[in-house]
Amino acid sequence: MKKSLVALAALAAVAATGVASAQSSVTLYGKADVWVGKFKGGKFQTGTDGLGSSRLGVMGSEDLGGGLKANFNFEQYLNLANGATNNAAAGTGQTWDRQANVGFSGNFGTLKLGKSWNALDDMYGAANSGFDSALSANKVWLNSYTGTANGQIYYATPELSGFSGAISSQLSGNAAKRNTALHIKYANGPIYAGLGYENDAAVGQKGTMINGSYDLGSAKLLASYYTSKPTLGARTDSYQLGADIPLSGALTLSVGYANSKVKGARADSAFSVAAGYALSKRTTIYGGYRAENRKSGAVDADLFAVGVNHSF
Repeated sequence: MKKSLVALAALAAVAATGVASAQSSVTLYGKADVWVGKFKGGKFQTGTDGLGSSRLGVMGSEDLGGGLKANFNFEQYLNLANGATNNAAAGTGQTWDRQANVGFSGNFGTLKLGKSWNALDDMYGAANSGFDSALSANKVWLNSYTGTANGQIYYATPELSGFSGAISSQLSGNAAKRNTALHIKYANGPIYAGLGYENDAAVGQKGTMINGSYDLGSAKLLASYYTSKPTLGARTDSYQLGADIPLSGALTLSVGYANSKVKGARADSAFSVAAGYALSKRTTIYGGYRAENRKSGAVDADLFAVGVNHSF
């Protein structure tokens, strides 16, 4: 009897040690971004999502041992202009309208199950001028793409000598007309290059993107090209060129030019200049101007804005 009790006590001690040694963490994070400015012909207003979409999220990770981790991520859009907690523009009404997924990561890469950003979105803005913001010249692009998808399986490879890739796809039980995407990237030293593809059967469109950057030290050169073709309709070809120019350790100037054209129609173009000043690692003030020259029939949406972006 005593031996049995000793054995049970030893097993309990081992189990307790295992629980105690498992490392887990939960993090509350977010981004608060708001700007003040005006569009051509409009009045001054407050807007959101200048340097990035405002958001509130919670993510966690548990170390399962042997390099394997279990992860989760819930993320919600926030509109700082009116306090909305879901993306009214998307009309989803979802509480966690940006991400809601769980999965694993390890030496094999990263696996996510649920709602997440697709593989094209991973690299879409990587070489965008204007800090990939509301002031970016490529806001004139006439293409569209789907950044996030419900009921998705997402897998990203580990990085090997600068190369990495990812693939994502919705399951047919969640979406009869699925969104499928993939990308291949190379990032090593001053060089970045990416190739991405998306097939969105729900909207009947396929798109391919090529982008890249080269850091000269005195400036980072940026370029991207995106072509998309709906099942019914004409192909749209768009490109942008730009440069990020560090003026000091905290101040960076970004300039860009973008052009977009639907086959058979006249091209739209835009020029932008933006500046960002880092007050700290988490807070940046920014401002700039985007001038559009629409020839396709759309109205010019020139924008002048100054704003603040705070991450936590």
